[in-house]
Amino acid sequence: MTEPWRANGGRSEQATPQQIIERALSRSKADGCVVVVNAVGTANIRWANNTVTTSGSTTSASWYVVSVIGRAAGSVGSSATEPADIELAVRASEQAARDAGPSPDALDLITGTAADDFALEPDDSGFGVYDRLIPGLGAAFDGARSGRRILYGFARHELTTTYLGTSTGARLRWVQPTGTVEVNAKSADLSRSAWSGASTNDFTDVDISAIADSLTQRLDWANRHVDLPPGKYDTVLPPTSVADLMIYLGWSAGGRAAFEGRSPFTAAGGGTRIGERLSTVPLSLSSDPTVHPIESAPFVATGSSSDELSAFDNGAPIGRTEIITAGVISGLIHTRASAAQFGAEFAPAADNFVVTGGDESRGVDDLVGDVQRGLLVTSLWYIRTVDPMTLLLTGLTRDGVFLIEKGEVVGAVNNFRFNMSPLDVMRQATAAGRTERALSREWSDWFTRSLMPSMRIADFNMSSVSQAQ
Repeated sequence: MTEPWRANGGRSEQATPQQIIERALSRSKADGCVVVVNAVGTANIRWANNTVTTSGSTTSASWYVVSVIGRAAGSVGSSATEPADIELAVRASEQAARDAGPSPDALDLITGTAADDFALEPDDSGFGVYDRLIPGLGAAFDGARSGRRILYGFARHELTTTYLGTSTGARLRWVQPTGTVEVNAKSADLSRSAWSGASTNDFTDVDISAIADSLTQRLDWANRHVDLPPGKYDTVLPPTSVADLMIYLGWSAGGRAAFEGRSPFTAAGGGTRIGERLSTVPLSLSSDPTVHPIESAPFVATGSSSDELSAFDNGAPIGRTEIITAGVISGLIHTRASAAQFGAEFAPAADNFVVTGGDESRGVDDLVGDVQRGLLVTSLWYIRTVDPMTLLLTGLTRDGVFLIEKGEVVGAVNNFRFNMSPLDVMRQATAAGRTERALSREWSDWFTRSLMPSMRIADFNMSSVSQAQ
């Protein structure tokens, strides 16, 4: 039979994702094999000084092969498509498995079948996705020029088509749209700055004029500057700032780490903190691949194992996982192996997080209206872990921290370094608003799918004044 790469009189052609998978699986000598191909189409626009500076589009493909030998797994990534190079990657993954030794999460690979859409070509992004954004961006530039403001920012869109094939019969496909827009507005003298961002699938739900208007309001607030000392403040966080913190909380909810005493979800006397009440506000934190509009891959696809993921679970279905329910810790993220070891349900996390339980009739402005004196923090930055056992985080405010007095924003204040655990954010929450699509600024390059409420936090700890501008 003629190889698909050798059609047209022997001239080499680009292999399709399906061909890469079948070639790699057919050459495997391992006990089990998984091949995952990611075909990515991107389109992006950047702007500065109220004008578009660059734009471009690309397509690329990469893949990895996981070989299972006995109780060990080894993974190798590649972008090669020639048959000989594919076989070399398979051999290298088998050697990686032999070198790795037995894995604590080793199980038989998932047995699967072929999905109806597996044979389809990859989807691709293109500049048509910006048909609505570009006219709005032009109008925003005009408004900024007339108001002596400067806009900087970028929009990025990706369509990633993931193909997964296993030696046990699974053939799965998922198309993941990922869109983000980030805008920074500055005064003409560069003394005032504000940031805003949005997550989207296709930009049809992005109102760039509304984003520009909100940044104009924040720059106007900053016409008055107030210096404040470090301390604990009644603080309102919009959904984007809540996402910065709750994503950390979700990522830290691995079941194995909790049972082994290495986690903020570990109980003081051993075991886990499941059943403990965190918040008097009925907040819930979950991960669900079917939740609209932040749907994500409904099956596991990973090249390596961790506390939250197992290479042996590739192809396994992902369902809804609840971590906190109505203010109470209710569940943890489990691989099949950790679930079996600790008597729990298999609960892989989807590529999204959702926090609900606030008042759906109220937004961030309503929460601000309830504050006698406190802060509105619209952007967090450079967040790092201080203590993994308590999930104490430190970071900075940036491009938008404002003073609230008697329910109104009255000026901008100096930046702070903060020290807070997302667990304490939950504990100290006194109110929450409607759940909205949010873009975490800290994680905008890696994790864009979240639905979060605005939240009011008592005694948010601003530990020191920051000189960052």
